[in-house]
Amino acid sequence: MRTVFPLLVAAACGASTPPTPAPATSTTPPSAAAPSSAPSAHAILDGMDDRTPVPMPPHMALHQKAMMRDHLEAVQQVLDALAVSDWARVEAAASRIGTSPEMAQTCEHMGAAAPGFTEQSLDFHARADAIAQAARDHDAAAVLRSTSDTLSACTACHARWRQQVESAADYGERMGGAAPQHGAVP
Repeated sequence: MRTVFPLLVAAACGASTPPTPAPATSTTPPSAAAPSSAPSAHAILDGMDDRTPVPMPPHMALHQKAMMRDHLEAVQQVLDALAVSDWARVEAAASRIGTSPEMAQTCEHMGAAAPGFTEQSLDFHARADAIAQAARDHDAAAVLRSTSDTLSACTACHARWRQQVESAADYGERMGGAAPQHGAVP
């Protein structure tokens, strides 16, 4: 039974052959080792993920992830404030993720290499504007409906798109110009 269980686990995970044992410990430093022809774990994951890639260099990817976390915090603050009918805090939190010239510029920058991404991003921010309006109207049901509508834009975007991090030089070449600098806006 002990030999059957690992084979069943391997079969269930889609493995066609048992895993190869780890190579013997080498004294060669990693930087001096021969390059591997095996695909990286990231390349394997990218091949499995059928969402549309949004190419961007590492600094843009990091910035975008920080913005996504901030969007989640703003939605949490909307709901926290709504629970105590603090309409000013609901509006302030919703305004953080609403439409603004700066947000539009950021969406255009992030989606420059992925047609359709900018439009979907801007739609999210426009939906968040309805949360702020409902807060100004002191309408709890409308805040909840607008928040749900805004979150549906989040899930639709994340279902369609994935980051594709590439070198700044490759991104610059893709965009037909010099590699972007950290913090630079096109």
